Amino acid sequence: MKTDSLDDWRKTTSTSDVTSESDGKEVTLFGWIKEIRDLGAVKFLILQDREGTIQLTIVKNRAEEKVLRKTDLIQTQYCVAVKGTVKKTSMTKRGFEVIPREIKILGVAQHPLPLDVTGKTSALLDTRLNARVLDLCHEENRALWSVQSKALEALRQFLTDRGFIEVYTPRIISTATEGGAALFSIDYFDQEAYLAQSPQLYKEQLTLCFEKVFEIGPFFRAEASHTRRHLSEFISIDIEQAFVKSSDVMKLLEEIMHFTCTTVKENCRKELEILKHEVEVPKLPLKRLTYSEVLEELKTEGNSVPWGEDIPTPAYRTLGKLHPYFYFVTDWPTESKPFYIAPKDDQPEVSEGFDLMWRWMELASGGTRVHAKSVLMHRLKEQGLNPESFRHHLQVFDYGVPPHAGWATGLERMVMMLTGKRNIREVVLFPRDRSRLTP
Repeated sequence: MKTDSLDDWRKTTSTSDVTSESDGKEVTLFGWIKEIRDLGAVKFLILQDREGTIQLTIVKNRAEEKVLRKTDLIQTQYCVAVKGTVKKTSMTKRGFEVIPREIKILGVAQHPLPLDVTGKTSALLDTRLNARVLDLCHEENRALWSVQSKALEALRQFLTDRGFIEVYTPRIISTATEGGAALFSIDYFDQEAYLAQSPQLYKEQLTLCFEKVFEIGPFFRAEASHTRRHLSEFISIDIEQAFVKSSDVMKLLEEIMHFTCTTVKENCRKELEILKHEVEVPKLPLKRLTYSEVLEELKTEGNSVPWGEDIPTPAYRTLGKLHPYFYFVTDWPTESKPFYIAPKDDQPEVSEGFDLMWRWMELASGGTRVHAKSVLMHRLKEQGLNPESFRHHLQVFDYGVPPHAGWATGLERMVMMLTGKRNIREVVLFPRDRSRLTP
């Protein structure tokens, strides 16, 4: 069907701006029809925009003919513009409705739709992701992204207020930033390159000139894992700070989590109510457990992990029951951490690395960095890496790199914590993993 032209129509009001005190006011609304109820003598259209919904009421023996013609054509998910009058009523939950005097159809939807746009019928996650933009129109998803937006605003405010400079490092790199094999290779003119898995080496180098930096941006890991918490493309929140050690950046990390949780709890009450989730603001300081203490706790629970090995997921689930909110795991074995994590001076088999856990899920990882070139070269060789591949990074250590420390946390895992979601794909607009490259 032929759609109407926008012409000089412009939105005057969002659905959330209309109240019972707007009685008698003329408004111009834009949105999508989410539900149609035809009772014969009267027809109700539920219009939704990004702020919420509002009821359009068409009484058939009173409405103008041009309005009736349009409403006969409209189906769910049609994009429309409405000029009408706000009217108080006791027949709607919000206490008002809009009586249209003119309607434009700006976009049509092909039926049957892949999802129930009213949200009354649930769909499998794969079905939702295949029709992602339609799925994102649901009230719960709009609430979720409002929480994410407020969390990002809080993170930036916190770091900026403490003198950190926001930076943007390259995504196309010539060598592995963390020494792992989980890299996506790409053709870069006449040579092989990779998609960055973290900004680690760049942010370390930038402490030499900026002292305190942070970056929020996408990174890539070619991991074969297909779990509820892994992605191939994710948003990482990274900080690096000069003249500090792991204990300093741990304190910064727990403070930023406290600030972000507080901000979301206080400013997203409506969204959290929609999500049926309560954000618990952590009490500071957060509990700190050494790796060895964790192994002892697990042993008493019947989960024996040899010292030096990584902690498997089933053991983490046990740990999450023992510590059901935030806690740090510190003093990890040096050989289990990346080459840039510093060993302790008095106990080189133990590192100054830490993880921030939320229940059983790793939320952030960080530590004191190696800032002596000779030690860094030794650590590279220990992990079977060729120092020549890192020559550009190593060269910077000839310029007076300061002692420094930092951490990184995944935005998506943080949003899972803030919203109660259990699958990381639900908190990503268009998730990318081992089996999904579209839409």
